[in-house]
Amino acid sequence: MRPLHRLHPALASLALAAALAVTSGRYGYHRDELYFRMLDPAWGYVDQPPLTPLLGHASIALFGDTVQAFRIPAILCMVGVLWLAALITRELGGGRAAQALCVWGLAFAGVALAFGHTLSTATVDLLVWVAVLLFVIRALMRDPRWWLAVGAATGIGLYNKHLIVLMLVSLAVGLLAVGPRTVLASKWLWAGVAIALVVGSPNLVYQAVNGWPQLEMASAIRETDGEENRILLLPFQFLLVGLFLVPVWFAGIWGLVRRPEWRPARALAVAYPVLLVVVLVTGGQFYYPMGLVIAFYAIGCVTVAAWARGRGRWVLLVGAVALNSAVSLVVALPLIAVDEVGGTPVPDMNNSVPDQVGWQAYTDQVEAVVAAAPEAGAVVTANYGEAGSLDRYGEDLPPVFSGHNALHQYGPPPADADTVVFVGIDPGFVSRYFDDCVQEAELDNGVGVDNEEQGAPVVVCSGLRETWDEVWPDFQRFS
Repeated sequence: MRPLHRLHPALASLALAAALAVTSGRYGYHRDELYFRMLDPAWGYVDQPPLTPLLGHASIALFGDTVQAFRIPAILCMVGVLWLAALITRELGGGRAAQALCVWGLAFAGVALAFGHTLSTATVDLLVWVAVLLFVIRALMRDPRWWLAVGAATGIGLYNKHLIVLMLVSLAVGLLAVGPRTVLASKWLWAGVAIALVVGSPNLVYQAVNGWPQLEMASAIRETDGEENRILLLPFQFLLVGLFLVPVWFAGIWGLVRRPEWRPARALAVAYPVLLVVVLVTGGQFYYPMGLVIAFYAIGCVTVAAWARGRGRWVLLVGAVALNSAVSLVVALPLIAVDEVGGTPVPDMNNSVPDQVGWQAYTDQVEAVVAAAPEAGAVVTANYGEAGSLDRYGEDLPPVFSGHNALHQYGPPPADADTVVFVGIDPGFVSRYFDDCVQEAELDNGVGVDNEEQGAPVVVCSGLRETWDEVWPDFQRFS
């Protein structure tokens, strides 16, 4: 096996970590981060397992309650992805040049920058997937005992998302289709399955005891975002790593299919279209297969580096990496000033940008409404981003509640909350439960960025007609 040339991964890791750290506080929290910050520690939630929120809370405990501190785990995850990708390149025979291409191309690819800029379940999941795929490749090409590591990593991954199971099922289909089928009868593989179940069992037990709430969550995503996700799935397979690097990961798929020495791992090439079909049918998020794409990119670096031995080809390759990095930096990181980004195409190209803008302004506007209605006994928001923002930035506010996802279980508002400030909820909906409702404000982030909160109503209602225990179930929603 080729040695791991540590210099390039080390330098690329430092460069990526520096870029992410310097820009981590430029805009603000992502709405998902505000949500994670608000969640109490638990074995699981109705919409996800507990790992990512726990990482965020641990980082706050260690480094302080700032957006920069909250995102440190995301930076570490992306650094881990770089090293694991380099190990995949080495595993398939890539030397210094291939490993350099792998880490420098990936360090400033859109997926690494975007997933490393905010702490999300997708960030942690990418690390889990790439680790599992490294162990799968080792188990298929070198030593079946690596299935034990696959099982352990999968079990840990179940505390973040259950999507890793879809990848492994797709791999099983690939093994059935192109072999080696004997792997499916390996005692080591089934021992790995047992390890995954044992390690992940507390989270699985939580889901079973609570009626598998994530199935309901998946159904809600399919209903609300399924059509859009299906439209975006195929284009974003090319865009998340970057158009200039697509030939590299295509070379990885082609190499798995055609190279005799890689034959034991070619089931991965079949697993990818199988997984795409599963995600397409279920309406899942377009980034779900990205761990496999990263593995293909790492593998493709072996063949592309061999092809680019001449000086002219290396210049072409370096130019492609540089162009890809430049585009990705502008789109994925908050390099454009927040008061100017709304006039650019960036918010449309990167839908996480609008979700990081305006939280302090929105909180100030809600505080002004609450100050004018001192009798208000609670604030109820339409979504967890609004609730998390008020929880993080709000001062002198009554208790904040939301029916969105896991926050619903933290309600209802106090029984004596007869006057309530509603944020982002249709006045026509809430007026059914109160004698009097008046819209007092309309949220405006002041920088022209169109997001879910921009233009949302702030309504003060009084005279609750029923008890909160009776009406609170009507406020529950999943997305």
